[in-house]
Parts: sequence; structure tokens; C-alpha cells
Amino acid sequence: MKIYLSIAIMALTVYAVRLFPFLLLRRPVRNRFFKSFLYYVPYVTLAVMTFPAILGATSNPLAGAIALAAGVATAWFSGNLFLTAIICCMVVFIAGLF
Repeated sequence: MKIYLSIAIMALTVYAVRLFPFLLLRRPVRNRFFKSFLYYVPYVTLAVMTFPAILGATSNPLAGAIALAAGVATAWFSGNLFLTAIICCMVVFIAGLF
């Protein structure tokens, strides 16, 4: 019985999250602040899910932090996703050896 209640609560939560914007935002959004808020929500969500995984992906969180710093620097200067991924992998491998 507890499992069915949990499933029903999860279904209602997911449905409510999808239904409320549909009901409340019938006209195009004109508020600049709210538009920018909605624009950045996917990026913030992705960062919140990815950041802890980067630090916890290795047995040594320091190696993950070093690779994160190298990845941010590489992405900032080159903008190439493939190069950033390769450099992060190499840095975390080398940092994990020490």
C-alpha cells in the first residue's frame, strides 16, 4: 500500500509541475526578469546535478576538483567541448596517480 501511495504522490508532483505553467502562462512572458530567470533554469539545473558528480566520480575528490578547474579553464579559452572532455580525462587520470 505504501508503494502505491508513493507512486501516486510522485505522479501528482510531476503532473503539477507540467500543468501549472500551462495554466498560469497563457500569454507570452513580457517581464524581462522572469524571462531571464526562465532562460537560465535549465543551465542551473544541469550544473546542480553535474557538479557533485564531478567531485565524487573518483576516489579522490581533489583529483575531481583539479579536473573541474582544468575543464573550466579549457572551456573558457577554447570553447571546444571535445577538447575540454579529453583534457579533463587526462587531468583526472594524472591527478589520480599521485
